[in-house]
Amino acid sequence: MNDPIETNKRGLLAGAFGLAAIPVVALVGTARAQQAEGGIDANSALAKIRQSGTMRMGYAQTAPWFFKDPKTGDLQGIYYDVAEALCQQLQVKSAYQEVSWADSTSALRRGDFDVFVSSLTYTVPRAASIAYPTPPLWARGSLALINKDNAGRFKTAADLNSPDVTIAVNVGTSAEAQQRRLFPKAKVLATTGQILSATEPVRSKRADAWLNGDNDVIAFARKNASWAAVLDEAHPFDMAPNTWAVRYGDPTWQDFISGWCNYAVTNGLVKDRYDHYMALAMNP
Repeated sequence: MNDPIETNKRGLLAGAFGLAAIPVVALVGTARAQQAEGGIDANSALAKIRQSGTMRMGYAQTAPWFFKDPKTGDLQGIYYDVAEALCQQLQVKSAYQEVSWADSTSALRRGDFDVFVSSLTYTVPRAASIAYPTPPLWARGSLALINKDNAGRFKTAADLNSPDVTIAVNVGTSAEAQQRRLFPKAKVLATTGQILSATEPVRSKRADAWLNGDNDVIAFARKNASWAAVLDEAHPFDMAPNTWAVRYGDPTWQDFISGWCNYAVTNGLVKDRYDHYMALAMNP
């Protein structure tokens, strides 16, 4: 079941991203309203967000990108900070809804929220049903987490493609399809719920490895150094875009989010937030 939408109470930065009204001449009805909003389609999510004053955003947890502080329950992470910056500059409030990874794209398609702002790795099946902004906010490879007791058993990721290996994956994540594509000989142990549920079988040695994004695996291993290790950390595999997503059918909103992604990457906001949270992860 999805958590209730929670409205973030941070202050807004006045005027940082305001869109100036365009003078209206001899226009009536909807045409006048659209012209006053700079020609924005009144049916677009962008127009509705500006009118309501709230942006509805979905997320699923994966540190360091988007997660809850275990002590306070407060949201934080690289993409959380980027999402907050967008809302501040657009001068709207932020409202977040947590979903499982298995329900992330379907919840977006049915309109539960306007944009999915967690770390969503590009896959062809996903791209066939939801729209990725261009350019992506980030690109990353993958790594495998193993139990330290198995450090001598595996040397590279290729060693995982074996019938005597069990890989733990979280249902609905890109790792689920990745396992089938890259490690078809291995057995699968599927878990549900939040993404870190798939690390427990590795800790208890019911599974040999957990697949995820390179920085996610490194961050988790640093915080669980008593038992966790990264397999061949210097050689991430399967590079892919890692970014937000919106619904198809709303080109105005898709163009706006794409423009924001380009801005956030170009001005260094994403890299700054990445460096900040990775520094915390490397020094738990």
